[in-house]
Amino acid sequence: MTPSPAPVTGRTALVVDDSADQGDLLRLHLERLGYEVVLVVTAEAAIESYRRLAPAVAIIDLMLPGIDGWQLVRTMKQEVPDCVLVVTSVLGLEEFPIVDGVLPKPFTAADVARTLALLFPAASATGETDHDGGQGR
Repeated sequence: MTPSPAPVTGRTALVVDDSADQGDLLRLHLERLGYEVVLVVTAEAAIESYRRLAPAVAIIDLMLPGIDGWQLVRTMKQEVPDCVLVVTSVLGLEEFPIVDGVLPKPFTAADVARTLALLFPAASATGETDHDGGQGR
């Protein structure tokens, strides 16, 4: 899996996942929701990317090679406090008090849309978040 090119316009989502399948699936779902997606496979690449792009949201897998997802979350909380942080996990939000949201694994398109709608209610109210009519495609 190669990193995505930098987005030119639109809301930016940073996806950090070393699993090609998970990363590509998240990219697909987010693009369908109108996001410009930057996909990286390490926390080190994520740090370089968020410093350059200032994403609206970062979706982070906690089990990463090198710097793990926990350390990345802590670093991003300090360096880009306005970025909404979501972790992908089989555990619930109560297990991750320092993040803004949890995307359950395994996730569907509807799960991604629902999670972002909760975190960006203004975008959801204007119809910007759910481009698939709520059908989870």
